[in-house]
Amino acid sequence: MNIVNWCYFPARLAWRQLVFDRTKLVAAIFGVMFACVLVFMQLGFRDSLYDSAISAPLKLTGDLFLMHKQTEAMWRPAKFPRRELMRALGHPAVVDVIPVYLGLASFKNIETRVKRTLMVYGFDPDSQIFDIAGIRNYRDGLRIKDTVLFDEYSRPEFGPMRQLLEAGRSSTEVNDYKVDVIGLFHLGVSFAADGNIVTSDLNFMRIFPNRNHNAIDLGVIKLDSGSSIQQVQRELRYQLNEFVDVFTYEELLKHEKDYWADMAPIGFIFGFGTIMGLIVGLVIVYQILFTDIANLRYEFATLKAMGYEHGYFIRVVFASAFFLAVLGFFPGLMLSTGLYYLAESQIFMPMPMTFSKLGTVFVFILSMCVMAGVLAIRKLKAADPADMF
Repeated sequence: MNIVNWCYFPARLAWRQLVFDRTKLVAAIFGVMFACVLVFMQLGFRDSLYDSAISAPLKLTGDLFLMHKQTEAMWRPAKFPRRELMRALGHPAVVDVIPVYLGLASFKNIETRVKRTLMVYGFDPDSQIFDIAGIRNYRDGLRIKDTVLFDEYSRPEFGPMRQLLEAGRSSTEVNDYKVDVIGLFHLGVSFAADGNIVTSDLNFMRIFPNRNHNAIDLGVIKLDSGSSIQQVQRELRYQLNEFVDVFTYEELLKHEKDYWADMAPIGFIFGFGTIMGLIVGLVIVYQILFTDIANLRYEFATLKAMGYEHGYFIRVVFASAFFLAVLGFFPGLMLSTGLYYLAESQIFMPMPMTFSKLGTVFVFILSMCVMAGVLAIRKLKAADPADMF
């Protein structure tokens, strides 16, 4: 009976207070739903940003990676001498090193002849640094002069490349240099580039005639299967020049994420939008709970006179906050799921509705409603039995 008194009866009273004024309840649900949708969308865009940022590093097959310390992200690399990568071959655990060249270039749409910027990856076709079947299958073709592979997951503004290739139309220009698209692969767009192509290191130099073959953007190091990656990393950091960073696979992914989260303004924007959504929802729920307490202060005073303790009314307020969180979360979830599909069709980046995201948003919304309840509880002190006389 004590448990019933402690939980059930306050929750029952809270529910009856909410449904008594249906108009106000609907307004509160819409306020919570709005905050829920805003948080869902901000987290969805943020996660899409991070996932797209690591789409290329995630497919790399190396064990260690060299980059200049001034490189903020792979799409904005700082070049370093190729000899630094070659020096790594002196380590007994290193079995292979592959220089990689990165650059943004204009790609001419084969149909419309309109140019659009994409990312170009250049490397030795025999090295196979990407764990992507489409690239492996065209290894021989990339050895041919002026050939490239096109990322089929690029934005549609580059043209219907699969249909064009099937129709025998493969010639276009990259940085005003004529190339032939010989095949497709799947990688995905990012906030930095709307598309991707890969080519050989020799073709890369033809596309970027001002680039120096001895200045590379990324070095991929492959180790013997029995070696310790962390130990080799420490030894290479001591052996190589101080302006070169040596990353493990996990550190490279974190480096790319950290750029967008901490250095790029867009990471701050998504985080700030999430906070603003919670603040808006908190204000709406607070106004609802505060108004309920204010309108029912005489009833609360009567209950206090009958012997109900102050803690009972606190549980009533928190129960109301919980009901509002649940009632606003589920319609917000359904609306956000539809908006995720809409956003995916427009930005061409995955925005999955994961279970971890569901839990995170629900905790955010519930915390928001509980905080509103904490602020509204102050009004309970005004419910004095003496007001009845």
